[in-house]
Amino acid sequence: MKLLHVDSSILGGHSVSRQLSAGVVAKLREATPDLEVTYRDLAAEPVPHLSGSIFGAQQQVAGNPSVEVQQDLALSAKILDEFLAADVVVIGAPMYNFAIASQLKAWIDRFLVAGKTFRYTENGVEGLAWGKRVVIASSRGGIYSQGAPAAAAEHQETYLRSVFAFIGVPDIEIVRAEGVAIGPEPKALALSAAQRDIANLKVA
Repeated sequence: MKLLHVDSSILGGHSVSRQLSAGVVAKLREATPDLEVTYRDLAAEPVPHLSGSIFGAQQQVAGNPSVEVQQDLALSAKILDEFLAADVVVIGAPMYNFAIASQLKAWIDRFLVAGKTFRYTENGVEGLAWGKRVVIASSRGGIYSQGAPAAAAEHQETYLRSVFAFIGVPDIEIVRAEGVAIGPEPKALALSAAQRDIANLKVA
C-alpha cells in the first residue's frame, strides 16, 4: 500500500498541522508496517504557481517550451503520478487567512487535471480518483467550525472537501485542532481532542 504525506505549514517544528499529519501517518503505519510513504514538504520545496506559459504548454498551444517550462512540466507530471499512485493521502493543512496555504493550492493545481483526475461528460463532471482515502490534518488559530460566529469565514476545509469530491473522493476524513492561537489552555484542549481522533482512525 502506498501513502502520500504532504505538509504545507511554514512554521516548521512549531506547526500544529505537521504534528497532526505525522501522528496520522504513524497511526496508519501500525496496521501496515511496510507502508510505502512518499513525503512532500511544500514549504521546504515549494511548487511554483501556475503561469500562462506553463498552462499553454500543458494545453500544447505553445511551441518549443523553454527549459524552465519543460522542468516545470516534469514536476507537474511527477506530482500527478505521486497522487495517482497513492492509496492514502495525508495532508497537513493549516488555515491561513481563512483559507488553505498558497503553497498547498499550488500543489493541488498540479493534480486537478482534466482527463486524469476528472473529466467532463454530458451529465456533468465525473471524478476519476475514486477509491483513495484522504485524511486532512487541519489546524486553525481561531474557531471556525459549524455553529461558531466565524463559521462563514471558513474557506479551508470546505475548499478541500469540494476539491476532493470533484475528483471522486467525497468522504474525506478530517482531524482538526482549532482555537490553537487563543491561549495555552484552548490549544492544549484542541490538541488533546485531535490526538483522540487520530487514535480512533480506522487503520484498515
